[in-house]
Amino acid sequence: MPLLTPSEYRPPFWLRNAHAQTIYGGRLRRVTGPAYTRERIDTPDGDFLDLDWAKGGAQRVAVLSHGLEGSSDRVYVRAMARALLRAGWDALAWNYRGCSGEPNRLLRAYHSGETGDLDLVVRHAFDRHGYAALALVGFSLGGNLTLKYVGERGEALDPRIRGAVAFSAPVDLAAGAVELAKPSRRVYMHYFRRSLLAKAREKAARFPGAFDLARLEAARTFFDFDDAFTAPVHGFRDAADYYRQCSANRYLSGIRIPALLVNAADDPFLGPACYPAEAARAHPFFHLEAPERGGHVGFVRPNGDGAHWAEARAAAFLEAAEGA
Repeated sequence: MPLLTPSEYRPPFWLRNAHAQTIYGGRLRRVTGPAYTRERIDTPDGDFLDLDWAKGGAQRVAVLSHGLEGSSDRVYVRAMARALLRAGWDALAWNYRGCSGEPNRLLRAYHSGETGDLDLVVRHAFDRHGYAALALVGFSLGGNLTLKYVGERGEALDPRIRGAVAFSAPVDLAAGAVELAKPSRRVYMHYFRRSLLAKAREKAARFPGAFDLARLEAARTFFDFDDAFTAPVHGFRDAADYYRQCSANRYLSGIRIPALLVNAADDPFLGPACYPAEAARAHPFFHLEAPERGGHVGFVRPNGDGAHWAEARAAAFLEAAEGA
């Protein structure tokens, strides 16, 4: 019964506040390297994805999926790529549509359940780059994406995919939206809203009438934004339908490889349904670890080589998964 209680993670004495962890881990931490080599691949529907590679000559690769409005350049992605290179993995940090510094070609963008693009990246790593083994690591939105991907494929998942790790993942999207609508989370909502609206305005200029921009401008919560843009643009009935179909929680029972979800109990982005303890207790492959502290994609605890706890935790879990 892989419910990991208590967690081994302990924050430094000077960084025990959830918001401080979140801000330090995402905005203030500095990571040097690794150097990326960019590759662009075309999607079957006429769009493109930009992939950033950090290679060390390994026969195994970790595919890293970033968070909402993130990119391969986020500090948590670079830090994970560096740590996994040191642990004997190549790293492939891919950028979702419109997240690599250039607008994507189509009206559609990315969303929390877009596993088709992730599958394209995985198949490209195997077919074009010839890796013998692959692991998946996702952060926040990318964590939900990662767990949904392995769960929905179940027994059909490529056997060369050995393990998956997700940090700070809103595996119940509706619960996450409710949490981020609280007044105390307004600073985070403002940050995301500004970035998402800028991209929506650019799309409205290229695709006039494709969605109601005025309604989007009035949106103040994720539910409002997803109801006005994400759902209609990506083929969902409404925000509730999008959340229901794309939350990883409904796919956890299908997971058939070692998979770890690490969600801090004090994460300011996650609601109670984002801690699927009962699913973990009854599951031979799905592990849930819920440290008391850690914030959102924080888990700050430096060691001598510049890595923090999350990187070491992922490397250790994936090493054990590949040997399982």
